[in-house]
Amino acid sequence: MPTIRRLPELLINQIAAGEVVERPASVLKEVLENSLDAGSRAIEVQLQQGGVKQIRIADDGCGIDKDELAIALERHATSKIASLDDLECVATMGFRGEALASIASVARVTLTSRALGSAHAWRIHAGESAPAPAALNGGTVVEVSDLYWNVPARRKFLKSEGTEFGHCDDAFRRIALARPEVAFQLQHNGRMSLRLTPGDMRRRCGDILGEEFLQHAREIDVAAAGLRVTGFAALPAYARASRDAQYFFVNGRFVRDKLIQHALREAYADILHGSKHPAFALFLELDPAGVDVNVHPAKTEVRFREARAIHQFVYHAVSRGLAATISAVASARPETADPIVTYPAAPEQYRLAVEEPRSSYPLPQGESSLTASTSAMSAFFRAPELNIPPPQTLPLAAADRDGAPLGYALAQVHGVYVLAQNSTGLVLVDMHAAHERILYEKLKNVLDGAPSTQRLLIPAVFGASAKEMACAEAQRETLDRIGFDIAPAGPAELAVRSVPALLARADIVALTRALLGELIDFPASDVVATRRNELLATLACHGAVRANRALTLPEMTALLREMEATERADQCNHGRPTWVQLSMAELDRLFLRGR
Repeated sequence: MPTIRRLPELLINQIAAGEVVERPASVLKEVLENSLDAGSRAIEVQLQQGGVKQIRIADDGCGIDKDELAIALERHATSKIASLDDLECVATMGFRGEALASIASVARVTLTSRALGSAHAWRIHAGESAPAPAALNGGTVVEVSDLYWNVPARRKFLKSEGTEFGHCDDAFRRIALARPEVAFQLQHNGRMSLRLTPGDMRRRCGDILGEEFLQHAREIDVAAAGLRVTGFAALPAYARASRDAQYFFVNGRFVRDKLIQHALREAYADILHGSKHPAFALFLELDPAGVDVNVHPAKTEVRFREARAIHQFVYHAVSRGLAATISAVASARPETADPIVTYPAAPEQYRLAVEEPRSSYPLPQGESSLTASTSAMSAFFRAPELNIPPPQTLPLAAADRDGAPLGYALAQVHGVYVLAQNSTGLVLVDMHAAHERILYEKLKNVLDGAPSTQRLLIPAVFGASAKEMACAEAQRETLDRIGFDIAPAGPAELAVRSVPALLARADIVALTRALLGELIDFPASDVVATRRNELLATLACHGAVRANRALTLPEMTALLREMEATERADQCNHGRPTWVQLSMAELDRLFLRGR
């Protein structure tokens, strides 16, 4: 019978290392967290061969006393907690006292440090009992060489140098993102890979995620009941094919928590469809006693004491930030005094109508294209027919002050885009995408209450397949709830007798076929709950104004005003942007002005 015996200390440490030290990136993460816990304001990292050959981390923290250097390399030795009460409200990045001992059991570790107020620096190699004098101005230097030199079975599972460096770079960026007040440097094989200077959170997010991310992101800052979420959440136009731009931190610690991931998926569910993934850098702050960080060896998973409250708070904070109207986002824009010519809103605004796409408009006979264009432009901009007063000279920010951050319509481009002028420059609006989002948000409100329906004077009758006939019968309750009255008109025909009032001018047959196509493969009992967004997106797409629909200036201006008052109007239902801004500076660059 096998004998039960105590394991050697080295073997114990190597077993622990299997949990903590998966690869060079794990070493880098643990030591960086120790540097931050030491109050460092500047940290330099040097890697050789992806971190397998060497990882060197130098900081300017408080340092370690000579008498504590040897203890620092022992298991369960730490300055961060001393009792169970401390463990239940951990406020530091590290706390177990296992990292250095585990690393030292599978690599060659050298620790050099000079404590604050100490006259000398001291160095110790793992396995030695006494430190020796060393040269160091202050702080601590940790050198980890030849990872897994004594565990060849683990070493052979390491990937290529490039892959291991990529993991190290990811770990470095995660930690640096959460601490914008700290300067960081990362070198690989003697070459500078990333240098980050101290700054605010916006600047650090731009350094890590790129300026393009910030251009497409909404700032989040919501606090309630001892909880606070800050950071940036990108709009769907910046959606990614992978989750490589998702950063969520709890009290400064990067986590991958299923509860948080679900809350964020729900927050984006209304505006991001398909296989794309959102991008965000978000920071949740709460009382350390409200979260248990001691549930995962790498501390990337946590357990919340009030999980449901956290889920709801994160969901509502991000959803509200993404849903902010254009007017709300523009309200903080600084004003300028440069004059710009704008048209006030037309006194009468017409409801957008829907027509089938039309081809190009023919020119009058006998006129050349240039003559026709000139006369058409003159007629288009002649104000009396549209009852628009003559243009006024207003301060550049007047459009924002009177609640019109998208400005006022100037023209329609090829029946597809609306051209407008605002305080910043030019605005281009995809009219179908914008109207689609407006209808979608209105339909959501309709679905939440009693739908307003429009009875058709002449029912729309069309030939239907057997599946469509069966679907119309099986989904009758769902169709009634949405606002549709569909009944058989023959053995293979359906008659649409009423539709939602918002969609009364759509192509009824095409709209009904698309709706039945969404419902056909789902049970009637839960289709509204499970397919709500898809159903509304289909209805909005078919009800929105089509390309080549000629709009008047009042109609275009009405569209701009509705966009400003509509939540999530920056994106259509498919995640595409509904409008873009060309600033005066960008226009000047296009025409090489100022050079």
